[in-house]
Order: sequence, then C-alpha cells, then structure tokens
Amino acid sequence: MPLIVMCGYPSSGKTRRAEELKVCFERNTDRKVHVVGDGALGVERNTVYADSQKEKNVRASLKAEVERKLNKDDVVIFDSLNYIKGYRYELFCLIKHAQTPHCLVYCLTSDEVSSTWNTSRDAAEQYTQDIFDALVLRFEAPDSRNRWDSPLFTILKDDSLPYEDISDALFKRKAPPPNKSTQSQPLSSSNFLYELDKITQDVLMAIFNSQKTSVPGDLIPVPGATEKIELTRSINMAELRKLRRQFISYTKMHPTENTGHICNMFVQYLNKSLQ
Repeated sequence: MPLIVMCGYPSSGKTRRAEELKVCFERNTDRKVHVVGDGALGVERNTVYADSQKEKNVRASLKAEVERKLNKDDVVIFDSLNYIKGYRYELFCLIKHAQTPHCLVYCLTSDEVSSTWNTSRDAAEQYTQDIFDALVLRFEAPDSRNRWDSPLFTILKDDSLPYEDISDALFKRKAPPPNKSTQSQPLSSSNFLYELDKITQDVLMAIFNSQKTSVPGDLIPVPGATEKIELTRSINMAELRKLRRQFISYTKMHPTENTGHICNMFVQYLNKSLQ
C-alpha cells in the first residue's frame, strides 16, 4: 500500500530511521513491512557511485523492486540516498499509477556530522571521502512545495521519530489520482493482473541476471517460455522496465484468456522492440 521514501546525505541515519519505522508499523498495525535498499542488492557503493552508468542501473533495479513490492496491503520503505529530484518524481509517478499514498522522510544532517558518522563505520561500509564529497555536492534537497516531495517529514539527528504523523499521512490521506491517460479499463480477473505482473517481472529479472554471464548474440532462456530472448546488445533495467510498462498497458486493454501465453507474448514483444 503506502510508500515511504527515505532521503538524505550518505551516512545521515536513513537506515536507522527506516528500521525504527519498520518496528513501529509492525508493532501498531497488522501490515507487512518491506524495506528496499542498496543492502538488499549487495551494492558496492564506492564502485557504483563512481560510475554514472552503474549507478543508473542500480537506481532502475531499486525502483523495479519497489514497484514489485507495492500492493494494497503492505508498507514499503525505500531506504536509499534518493538524492536526485527527477528520481523522486519518477517514484511519485509510480505511486500515482499504483493509486497509493506516499511520504518523504528527510534525514537532515550537516555534511560534517555525516562525514563523522561515515568514518565511524566499519571500513567495508564506508564511503571513500571522494565519493562522499561528490554525493553531498550532487544532493538535491527535497522541497515540500513540490508535490513529489510532499508530505515531507524532516528529521534532525536528535529528533524523536514522528511516527503518528507519518502514519496519518499514509493512512488518513487519499492517494493522488492517476493520470487519466494512464488509467486502464477494469478487468474481470484479479488473478490475470497478478499473473501479468509476476510473469513480466520474472522475465525482466531473468534477462538482467543472465546479462552478467552473456554477450551480445547469445540466446537467453526464460523460465516459462518456449522462446528465447535474442540478446543483440546490452540492455539496462531502465529500458527493460519501460518496455514492461508498455506491454502491461497494452495487455490490460487486450487480455488473453490463457495466462500461460503471457510469457511467450512478452518475450516476442521484447525481441521485436529490442531489434
């Protein structure tokens, strides 16, 4: 259901606050709480944040994982830097499409405090000073006047967690309306929507993982499909997600009676689109 987007400098306490939120929601509600973040992907931060393309791919993978976790029942906490205004806007578009509320939790610290916290970490978890300085320089602070940064909860290092206010913002507020152009016609089978979402997401992950050991020209097998992906070039997750959204939008308007055909249909669509 709702999405909580964490935001702040490197080593500003985002993960600690995310864990506090998780405990509070699990203690006070019956909802499952999912925390999505760099740690779950095994991100080597100093390698990723030194390479713009690798960082872009990681952001796409994290966003895909957030999208996969969003549903009508659970709470999703997105624990990452989320320092780019345009990326936060993409997340806002995602929750509009899912018709679920969201909020932004900004862990506000000075760069001096965050730098001190960073150097106090285990060596394997630290940002190098060059990477730390670059991320602080690139950081785009949230602004509550922007609808994608609102409602905004700014928390200083010694503040108590405003759990009640955050909970009210998520559960007592209507979700932003979706864009009319992106609304799909209602379908008769909720199982079809579930299968469509799950199958297409599984195909994307199969392609993404196979590329680690594949080269252009290889045929990538996809679980559940008789056809294979024709890998003519390297494909990043952002492009795959865009094609997935297009396929889902079309298929929602023209649902097949046999969900067993979805996987092959999606593979065929990808092969045609990636030529």
